[in-house]
Parts: sequence; C-alpha cells; structure tokens
Amino acid sequence: MKVIVIGAGVIGTTSAWFLAREGHEVEVVDADKGSGLVTSFANGGQISVSQAEPWANPGAPLKIIKWLGREDAPLMFRMRADSRQWSWAFRFLIECLPSRTLRNTLAILKLGIYSRERLQHLRREEQLNYHQIEKGILQLHTDEQEFEKANLRLAELLSYGLDMSVCDAAKIIEIEPALRQSTIPFVGATYAADDESGDAHLFTRELEQVARSKLGVNFHFDSPVVGFLGSGERISGIRVADDFGKTHVKSADAYVVATGSSTSGLMAPLGISLPIFPVKGYSLTAPILDEAIAPTVCLTDENGKIAMSRLGDKLRMAGTAELNGFDLSINDARCTGILDRVRRFFPEGIDYDESRPWAGLRPTTPSNIPYIGRTKYSNLFLNAGHGTLGWTLSCGSSAALADIVSGRRPDLDFPFLS
Repeated sequence: MKVIVIGAGVIGTTSAWFLAREGHEVEVVDADKGSGLVTSFANGGQISVSQAEPWANPGAPLKIIKWLGREDAPLMFRMRADSRQWSWAFRFLIECLPSRTLRNTLAILKLGIYSRERLQHLRREEQLNYHQIEKGILQLHTDEQEFEKANLRLAELLSYGLDMSVCDAAKIIEIEPALRQSTIPFVGATYAADDESGDAHLFTRELEQVARSKLGVNFHFDSPVVGFLGSGERISGIRVADDFGKTHVKSADAYVVATGSSTSGLMAPLGISLPIFPVKGYSLTAPILDEAIAPTVCLTDENGKIAMSRLGDKLRMAGTAELNGFDLSINDARCTGILDRVRRFFPEGIDYDESRPWAGLRPTTPSNIPYIGRTKYSNLFLNAGHGTLGWTLSCGSSAALADIVSGRRPDLDFPFLS
C-alpha cells in the first residue's frame, strides 16, 4: 500500500526504509530543506543501549532541586507560563517511582538491544559508512557514591540481557589510553562492549540516498504539514504548504508521524493528546589536532552528564538538558561548562577554540518510552517521543512500526500503541 511518512529525521528516514523494505510505496514529507537537519543533526553520536535507565528515576527529583538556578546544571527547568510544561513535569515525577522506573528501563532496554541488532544488519546490508566505531561505550564515574549506585543498578540489569562490566582505573586506561592525560581522578567505570557510536546525521543522509535509489522512496522537503483530512476512524489526506503559503492535499493508504518534538502539536487538532515535550540539549564539535592522543572509544562522563564521541577527525561533546519550550538559542554558559569539563579529561589533542556549538530539541516523554504504533485512527501511526535515545532506538522502532503497519505483531515485548 502507499504510506506517507511525515518527518525526515533519523526516525522518519529509518521508518521509510523499513516500510519500503516491506514492499510498500513510500513518500516522505518534511518541513526542512533536507533529512536529518533537526534533532538528528549534531547529537551525542551514541548507540547507547547501556543507558536505558530513564531520566525519571528515584534519584532525579533531589538532583533537580540541587541544580535549581545553576546555569551549568546537567538538567535545568526554566519555569514558564506553559501548562503543557507543568503537566509534563508532574507526570515526570510520577514516573520517578521505583516500580515505574524499573518497568520503563526494561522496556527501553529490550527495544534498545533489538534496535542495535537491526542497525547492524542494515549497515551490513547497505554497506553504510557514517564514522561508526564498534568499541563500546565507557561510562566514567568520578563520584564514589554515584559509582556504588551504578553498580547496584548494573547487577539488576545484567539479568535482563545487558552486557556490561565494571572497570578500575587501570582497566579504564587500557580501554581508552587517551585518558592517561586526564586531570580528573576516576573512581571507576562501567563498560558496555557491545555499544557503538557514529554520526546520526551522516547515517540519515546515507540512508535517504539508499531509500531513494534502491527502494524508490520519494522525499519532499520544504513541505510542512499543516493539517489532516478525514472523518470517522480514518485519515483521508494531509494538507501540505508550499513556499507561497498555498496548500495542497497528499493522500495515501496509511500515514506515519515521526516529527519529534512537533508531534504533540500536530496531533492535538485530531484529539490525540501526547505528553511529548522538547528538552533542549547542547553539543560542540571540535577538530582533532593529534590523532595519537585523541580518544577513539565512545565515553560518557556520568557525573557531568556529557557524552564524547569520535566522529572521523572530530570530537563530538554533548550534554545537558533544559526544559525551556521550543527555544533554540545557544546558552554560552552551558556550552562553556561542557568544554571546560571535557578539557579536563583531554587537555591536549583537541582544538577546543574551533569548536562549533549546536542546540537541538529532544522529543521527550515523562517516562522516556516512545510512542510507537497505531492511533485511534486506523491508518494513522506514530513513531515519536524517543528523547535522548532517538539514534539508539531508531532502527528497532522503525522495524517494529513497519511490522505493525503491515498487519503483523512485532517480535518484541514492548508497550506498542494499538
């Protein structure tokens, strides 16, 4: 059947590829000038199945209170006169209950493991190259108490299929020799050998070209969707605007919405309420000056909440979370905080003065569980709300969605919409 995918980020583009792989005629429409230009453009670069624990966990409320008013805080809640923001925050607090945190963690973990397998299969099948590195992710701890808590969580998750090990200082240096220059003392680390890293934007662009050339997927950019047509239980078309403000209708048998943080607003007129809220994150990308002392293993500074990924001849540094609506302005203080922290790990080998800042909006649900599956309209589907793990969960989410659209039950225990 004919399927229109709305959104050409990493989620929308992978959705299009898996749907076309199933034999559907697929068309993608996006408001931007190309694929992967919004949240997927300069994210942390991690395929981090090991970081399945959601932001909403029992320790989060106390940390948020402690960080209030700090411009360099890993998580900042900027209070606004926005009922959606306060409603989202209230639901977030509910999801911090221990039983909900465990349930959400396991759901994300299952989807993450499946997604990483699907990504690896897709990469081999299409011979994609996007600066991928298969050396795992090293999660560094500089606080003894936090490290002990991480080890307790790890013991529980290992029984659910997560492959991780605990590292002392010597093992940390063995895995990533570039950390010898660090001025920050480590108390330990956990190492997820099966995790990966890579450039999500480059992956999205390469997959777009494969979808076009091999599977006949049509991409239409500069084409914002401004509304839906339909009655009863089905959608009959979408209204798409052009450069002159005029709209025209596109019709299909099924529609997939993969529009990230914009999904909630797009669905509201249809009577579909989704607690997807934009959470701003920052990244900086800096040239590597000396290959011999630059990191190659993907790293996470657990106490600073910063991801560091080697992408070819550059280092991507990403972190912080800021609830501030759809604001995309660059906060220099927060960027400086990231740079200063990373510089302490790697004082040499990176040209920090030439780093390029970026801010993007993570489409986040209170539970961190994305919405995947069918809505109350029989031919309208969602693949949105992946938060910080959009790159990690993209292939698994999209493969499962293609099964659902095709009338099959996904081979995965996950709370899909139905």
